[in-house]
Amino acid sequence: MRMNYVSRIQSNMKRHRMIQTTKRTAQVLDGSYNSVYKGRSNNFGELREYVEGDEIKDIDWKASARSRKMLVRQYIAEKKHNIMLVIDTNKRMLAETSLGAEKREVALMSAGTLACLVNQNGDYVSATFATKHSINHFPFKNGLANIESLLCHYHKTVTIDNPSTVVAPLNYILHHYKRRMIILIVTDAEGVLSIPDVMIKRLLVLHDVLVVQVSDTDLSGDHVYDVELGDYLPDYFTKDKKLVEMEKTNRAMLDSRCYEKLKHFGIASITIDSLDNIETKIVELLSKHKGEKK
Repeated sequence: MRMNYVSRIQSNMKRHRMIQTTKRTAQVLDGSYNSVYKGRSNNFGELREYVEGDEIKDIDWKASARSRKMLVRQYIAEKKHNIMLVIDTNKRMLAETSLGAEKREVALMSAGTLACLVNQNGDYVSATFATKHSINHFPFKNGLANIESLLCHYHKTVTIDNPSTVVAPLNYILHHYKRRMIILIVTDAEGVLSIPDVMIKRLLVLHDVLVVQVSDTDLSGDHVYDVELGDYLPDYFTKDKKLVEMEKTNRAMLDSRCYEKLKHFGIASITIDSLDNIETKIVELLSKHKGEKK
């Protein structure tokens, strides 16, 4: 199997490792971000230098005194994690982000970046997303070939005639999985707002949930294509300043509602609008998630 998507992701991660200077980010990219679950194991692994956000109780004062550096005890996760990717396959994902990237590509690369990061820890990755008529589910496996397969299937599933919602795969997970998982939901503002509150509550009872929100384009400029309509918008609409401002205001309101909804449930989220620095955003998401549970 040719590793087209995985190769792109790994190339981006290597570039990021060369220019990134923060210790916290380096830990993630080096595969030492052992647990994003609530709690931790009691199995001591090794000492490392303290970084902002570490627990004070993890400081090894004796070792710190000997080395004259602030050192903390790093713990080994008790088990491998199960990472479930739930990626929106609605035809909206063929539209563009606010910076002109295809939403499908941003979603694919975002989910793939997280999958490659956790693969360094030997974690298991699965995916569940909706086709036109059913649910496409893949079993938990580890390895880069598994990640490449998931991403290829996702890319093929997002078509102009796919009317699916992100709610359908989440409902599938609720009915078919009792094991604890880390669920990464990748969707846009409309997708976030479509998830019923009661469904979010049920998911959070057993699972950790993280959200990547892919941004939406505005309606200004030339040759603006509306995926829902299946046609280009007329110039009188895209170049009318009042209409454009109204649309931007409405878009900001939607984004605000998404933020408040996820904040209410304590779900860490980020918004991604381009293919640049996706690895930085994913690291930010993981750090936010750790912070939500302190």
